[in-house]
Amino acid sequence: MRIPAFMLFAISGLFLASPAFAQQEPPYWASIDEPEARMRTGPSTEYPTMWIYKREKLPVKILARYKSWRKVEDHEGTQGWMHARLLSASRTGLVLATSGKPVAMRAMPASGARIIWRVEPGVVGSLTQCEKGWCLFDVTGRQGYISVADVWGDEPLK
Repeated sequence: MRIPAFMLFAISGLFLASPAFAQQEPPYWASIDEPEARMRTGPSTEYPTMWIYKREKLPVKILARYKSWRKVEDHEGTQGWMHARLLSASRTGLVLATSGKPVAMRAMPASGARIIWRVEPGVVGSLTQCEKGWCLFDVTGRQGYISVADVWGDEPLK
């Protein structure tokens, strides 16, 4: 079966334009994009596995690159290497357990705004519209504003 050249060009253009394939300079934020991801002690499958993450969308900091490997740091400060195919450029956040209680999600980005729902520490969701100390946090369609002090995955890097 032959595929026309213009189709190959169009398909390859989709992959090259994808943020996940962009060659961003570290440090930057990413998230785990697979149901199971191995963190290794070095940038190769020859290195032993340190941790196996079984939490898709968990945010990680990308600290360095080596070929198709990324040196990452998790929310507990653990550092190791993951293959780039296990990661996504999608911005996510992890609700912190600073008080050990559920965190208020607000209708507007202000501490006095109406609470529309509460989220437990450890919940992971998408982060967008981060400015002035607040981010829009989305957990499977439920949205609200969360203070950046209550979420890991948004602090400025560099």
